[in-house]
Amino acid sequence: MSSETVKKPSVLFVCVHNAGRSQMAAAFLTTLAHGAIEVRSAGSQPADKVNPAAVESMAELGIDMSAEIPKVLTTEAVQASDVVITMGCGDECPYFPGKRYEDWVLEDPAGQGVEAVRPIRDEIKSRIEDLIASLIPAAK
Repeated sequence: MSSETVKKPSVLFVCVHNAGRSQMAAAFLTTLAHGAIEVRSAGSQPADKVNPAAVESMAELGIDMSAEIPKVLTTEAVQASDVVITMGCGDECPYFPGKRYEDWVLEDPAGQGVEAVRPIRDEIKSRIEDLIASLIPAAK
């Protein structure tokens, strides 16, 4: 089977504002999976811009999120994703049977400085590494 016919797994990260946790998770997955996984992120009530402390904390690890903008969550994005990872959006996250759902309970970095965001960032990175291993078993 050629690599053209193999469908890449796809992951959607969802939080309310799509400004911190979901953006960091998407940036980590994009970077660490080296293009092997399709990555989306969205928010049920997207903010005007990505959290500057989240951008700064990721830049410390060499990941540039400065050009990212929060996106609105669409039904199509959920339908097109194999894995939907929610981060504190509760009942606002749409549910479709047959999808793999995970709810990552993470502190909200909104309004916090970079010192408070670093441990959240590090927890997200650890979870992303586990997620990659579950989607691409040979990645570990």
